Order: sequence, then C-alpha cells, then structure tokens
Amino acid sequence: MHMADALLAPGVAGVMYACSAVAAGRSVRKLNQQPDDKAVPVMGVMGAFVFAAQMINFTIPGTGSSGHLCGGMLLAAIVGPYAAFLTMIGVLLIQCLLFADGGLMALGANIWNMAFYGCFVGGLIWRAFTRKGLNHAKIIAASLIGCILSLQLGAFSVSVETLASGITALPFGAFLLAMQPIHLAIGAVEGCITAAVLAFLYEARPSLLWLGGVAAGEKQRLTLRGTLGVPVVVAGGLSLLASAFPDGLEWSLQRLTGSTELETTGPVQAFFARIQEWTALLPDYNFAGSDAAAGTSAAGIIGAVVVLAVVILGVKLVKKAVHRRGSSAQGH
Repeated sequence: MHMADALLAPGVAGVMYACSAVAAGRSVRKLNQQPDDKAVPVMGVMGAFVFAAQMINFTIPGTGSSGHLCGGMLLAAIVGPYAAFLTMIGVLLIQCLLFADGGLMALGANIWNMAFYGCFVGGLIWRAFTRKGLNHAKIIAASLIGCILSLQLGAFSVSVETLASGITALPFGAFLLAMQPIHLAIGAVEGCITAAVLAFLYEARPSLLWLGGVAAGEKQRLTLRGTLGVPVVVAGGLSLLASAFPDGLEWSLQRLTGSTELETTGPVQAFFARIQEWTALLPDYNFAGSDAAAGTSAAGIIGAVVVLAVVILGVKLVKKAVHRRGSSAQGH
C-alpha cells in the first residue's frame, strides 16, 4: 500500500506529513516516560522482522493480486502502540530512501496509512481483547479484527488522499470499490499471520507481549538474542518466494488505468523523485539494473540490518535529546 508521489498533491502530502509528525511527537513523549530502555532492542529486532516480512508478498487466490504484512498490529501487540509507531517509521523510512518503495513526498501519507492505523487502532483492539488475560482465542480474534480494520482504514485513506489531491483522473467511487475488497482479503491473511506469530510468542516467551505479563518462575523458552537471526533468514531466503503479482494498490490502479503506476507530474514531485534517485542504492530491492535472486537476498539482509540499527540508534538518540531538553528546562 506504499503510495507513489504521482497520487498526491504537495498540499495533501504536507498535511499528511504534519499529521504523522504530531503522532510521532506524541509517541516520543510517551516512550520517554518509560524508566528504562528495555523495549529498544525489541523494537529493533521486531522492526527488522517486519521489514523482512514485508518483502514476502503472498498471492490472493483468484484475483491476480498480492499483499504483504504491514506489521503495525503485530508490533503494537509486542511493544505497545507508541513504540510500534516509531518502529514502523524506521521501517518505512528505510524502504523509501534505500529501496525507493513508496514516494518520498508521500512518506507522511504512507506512515499514516500503514503505521498509524495498525499501531493505534490495532493497539486499542489488542488491549480490549487482552487486558483481562491472554489465551489463544483472544489472540486470534484480536489479530484478525485489528488487521482487517486497520487495512480497511488505510485503504480508505489512500482513496480519500487521492481524491483530495485531484491530480489524477481516478474516479473516487471506482477506486474505492477496487481498494476496499482486495485489502479486506489482504487484511484477513495478515491477521492469520499476525495471530500465528503472536500465538507462538505466547507459548515461547509471553513476557514479550504487551500486557501479556508472565507468571513468577515461568520458563521463557525463547531468548531475544536467539531471535536476531530470524529477520536475516526471512529477508535473505524466504523473500525469494514472494509473489510476482502486483500488490493491492497497484492491482487497483491497473484495473482502472491499465498500468500499475502513474506518471509523476509537477515540479515538486520531480524534486522529491531526484532526491530519492540519489538515496535509493538498492532500487526495487536489488542492485541497480539487476534482477538476480542473489541481489534480492543481499538487499533483504542489508535492509534488515539497517532497520535494526536505525531503530535502535534513532530511538536512543531521540530519548537522549528529549532528556537533555527536559533537564535544560528544569535548570532554567
């Protein structure tokens, strides 16, 4: 569901950057209130896992379309909505800058559509189902409802943002009728994947789950260090099994225009495209000009490692900056 700059007017893109920035600022303040940094390594590892999982597009049978995990709901169920949102920003930022996945001008909209709903709406649903205790039935129900609802809201936002921009000939009604059903199917599959991962963690390391808790003396069969290799394996190996079909947004565009992409128009879009050409060292998750499987594997591994580093270092730097600012204010 990564939007391209060709779908957005600069004004709409600016509004979405502002909305995402407000949510990010709120998340930083909430995260900074935590007394320790125990969540930061988990954010890094799970961010790398979500990045890797997003490389595995799964086919939606009978449609000629594919989908991929967004991951906001999954992250919220593990580190809470605020830490999850900041983690998703790291994932989407690296995808945009390093791999040219989604437009740079559209990054604020993509953060809102793919991260805000999954992390905050999905987080609310997770909390509602699990605040009185966890079991497999609650995990499955929360995952399915949270993923389906967040994908529906994200798909609806894409249609509304495109309509508000008014720079394409896409008819709103037809675009909406293409986007919602296909993302309903994608959300259902994501819900099943999310439920499977969370159910595994519930059995192997329940203390990792947000609001999950752990009984005194309960054995934790899975260590955080032991999970570090999972994103690398997923990104470097399983990503080769990804579906070649267009994702839900591309499929919807193809049905209406005959192409999975629209031409970028306007000087502002062209300016952001030039910046992205300079930063995208691994465009389309491969070496420039290559479609070799080895390049895809290498790009996946590099991306997972970069996301891990960016999330951990970024969160620590932001927390230090906020702490210094607070100390300075108290001194005055």
